[in-house]
Amino acid sequence: MTPILIGGTVAIDHVKTPTAEASNLLGGSASYAALAASYYTKPVHLIGIIGKDFPQEHLAMLESRGITLDGLERSEGDSFSWSGEYHENMNDRSTRQVDINVLENWSVKVPAALAGAPVVILANMAPENQIQMLDQCTAAHPFVVADTMDLWIHIANERLHDVLKRIDLLVINEGEAREFVATSNLVVAGQRLLAKGPRFVVIKLGEFGAMLFAAGKSAELSATNFFRCAAFPLREVADPTGAGDSFLGALAGFLAATGREQFTFDYIRQAVVEGSVVASFTCEAFSTRRLQEITRADIEQRLAFLQSTTHWQ
Repeated sequence: MTPILIGGTVAIDHVKTPTAEASNLLGGSASYAALAASYYTKPVHLIGIIGKDFPQEHLAMLESRGITLDGLERSEGDSFSWSGEYHENMNDRSTRQVDINVLENWSVKVPAALAGAPVVILANMAPENQIQMLDQCTAAHPFVVADTMDLWIHIANERLHDVLKRIDLLVINEGEAREFVATSNLVVAGQRLLAKGPRFVVIKLGEFGAMLFAAGKSAELSATNFFRCAAFPLREVADPTGAGDSFLGALAGFLAATGREQFTFDYIRQAVVEGSVVASFTCEAFSTRRLQEITRADIEQRLAFLQSTTHWQ
């Protein structure tokens, strides 16, 4: 088992869908990513900050999954909170309220005992926080995976570019990719993002899967620098919140479990498939409720199904 370091937000979510509503849910990019990664490797070291109001049962669940909380800072303020509503098309949602609270003046602190992890995830958080975390990592050549969002493209673009120069793999959704590099063509977007620094780029396509790009000498697409992964088909989607973060965590967890520190395109390709499958479970219930109850056998079953329905040789 190889330790993995995951930094990002840990939140309290309130979610409404066309058919149901739930409050005081476990949320945050690092929460989902850590839980997903725990199916592949341990220990999973969680870096973040919570307030005095954070539900103890969420922390107990994370610890029960082999996620260490030594890097989770406690504050006397209130926790970061997000409230959102999904519409009939579950790809569309509206943010109703965001309470930054403890994140407003947060400066990332990585305990020295955790800083040497060979695989590092910079889950969605301010680029300044991502850089703070990177600056404290002590492994000689950590494999760094980062996520981002449209907010940082608008208000922290320069620092986001600084992050991209220091990472190995960028994960970004399709709308953000198009906006970030000013093109509607996702193939062009993937290649332009590679030019900003990372060796690999994954563009998430939601219910349509993901696209993987690798840096190379040629701009022509080939089986050695491009891969398109399908999403696992679901009959119903209960709550897609955190699916992208679960994708990120499973992808990086799979890589960490190999025991390697650097990865070829073939490893990244398989990691994308693992991430796509694990993300499908997240969509089946509010918050992490479904994700936290699955087994490795459940994951393997869906991997086998996806393989059998997407190959033609």
